[in-house]
Amino acid sequence: MWWWRTCILVVMVETTRTQWFQVGHTDTKGDTAAGERCFCQLKGAIDDCSCSVETIDSFNNLKIFPRLNSLLHQNFFRYWKVNLKKKCPFWEDDGKCAIRYCSVQPCTDQEESKITTKKRDKSQNWASKSTGSNLNIVEVETYEEIPEGIKGAVTPNGIDKSQSLDMKSHMTVSDCDTENALGYLNTTLSKESLDGFERWAAHDSAQDSFCYLDDESSVDSEYVDLLLNPERYTGYVGPSAHRIWKSIYQENCFKPTQSFRPYADFRNIGELCLEKRAFYRAISGLHSSINVHLAAHYLLSDKNGFAESKDGVWGHNVEEFQRRFDPELTGGEGPLRLKNLYFVYLLELRALAKAAPYLESLEFYTGNEEIDSDVRKAVEDLLAVIQSFPEHFREETMFTGGLQATKLKEEFREHFRNISRIMDCVGCDKCRLWGKLQVTGLGTALKILFSGNFDQPLDQQLNLSAVKQTKFQLSRGEIVSLFNAFGRLSRSIMELDNFRQEILR
Repeated sequence: MWWWRTCILVVMVETTRTQWFQVGHTDTKGDTAAGERCFCQLKGAIDDCSCSVETIDSFNNLKIFPRLNSLLHQNFFRYWKVNLKKKCPFWEDDGKCAIRYCSVQPCTDQEESKITTKKRDKSQNWASKSTGSNLNIVEVETYEEIPEGIKGAVTPNGIDKSQSLDMKSHMTVSDCDTENALGYLNTTLSKESLDGFERWAAHDSAQDSFCYLDDESSVDSEYVDLLLNPERYTGYVGPSAHRIWKSIYQENCFKPTQSFRPYADFRNIGELCLEKRAFYRAISGLHSSINVHLAAHYLLSDKNGFAESKDGVWGHNVEEFQRRFDPELTGGEGPLRLKNLYFVYLLELRALAKAAPYLESLEFYTGNEEIDSDVRKAVEDLLAVIQSFPEHFREETMFTGGLQATKLKEEFREHFRNISRIMDCVGCDKCRLWGKLQVTGLGTALKILFSGNFDQPLDQQLNLSAVKQTKFQLSRGEIVSLFNAFGRLSRSIMELDNFRQEILR
């Protein structure tokens, strides 16, 4: 059947038994009949969008994924600064990592000086890059120093901050006395004033933001090499894992009127308005993507999932895939949830297209002029392909209708901001890392789509100077999270084809 080449399906499980990372069996042969059920229902139009599953499969697998996957291996996108030590603001966390691979190894050289002599290259040596076969993966770790431009020790104009500090340290006492006498400036501020400034800054930032962003100046914020800490199965189970998703769905998603199940029943989602449906589908799609990665990057070196070997062997666990995605195990809801993966893919795809002129104006600075130039060209190439997509998500149809729409938009934003805070309650470090990154990336996409800073008539180009005059900007952390979050969705769609080929061959 010709359509098997493009119909990429997976059915996502969001029941009380499905938690962020849950231990399952590792029989990779699977049940062919069950596998066919996983791939026979998802096709055709995507709800609340104009394009089809088949269109996205072809566009992503042939045009987007190869470019994006290469780009995310570049230094600018592989290092992300994050605070994994924040306390959960809602409850005392009791989650435990089931295996040692759940821990996150931060970059240890973020404060190192120029005397560093060892070259360290933190990269991942994948056993195969083929999209048509599934080879087990043995990870190899090497080390590399974080580029100075990312750490901020060197400014974009090439000035070494340490030099200016050294110049100040060599000033004599008399120099300081003279300077103080002639140019004294009283910089004393009361505690009340300082507190006020913090509130003003937080208020200004919150006007456009859909996420609570980490304070990168905090001593608890550390750079993490995303290639060295890949998203994969960790064995994170129990009440803590269950409580995360229950809190997200039950307390933060907009729900139809009747819901008596442990997780909110979204079978009557048609009762909701477009904006509330979009919120649920975005969250459900993110959840689906995470579950795809867990089954695709499963610890195979030990059937109990508690390997003690130095290097774990990772690969596809077909039985786990089927356990999570078979529609018979989800009350027939699995294919709908997988369509939500395509929905959130379209949403982030549209955000990148909308912000393309702004993103193309950025330096993507790391301090290496040759590499930075190559990255800018690669970003421009990727964005050109993204802009060529013929059936983008139409965000202009949302939040129209005056005061009521404005109120709904604010409610939408606050619900998502709350979900970003829930990520600090995830008990597994690696799950928390990737949860925070993907939620921040999705929040950045929503910020682009609905802040109003990128709005322009459909037949006109974005006025970049007008955007800059609004003082709107994306931080490096937001840009890195946006591209990596979209990279996760892109890889999920690619992995579905890998699973289909393995199950049905």
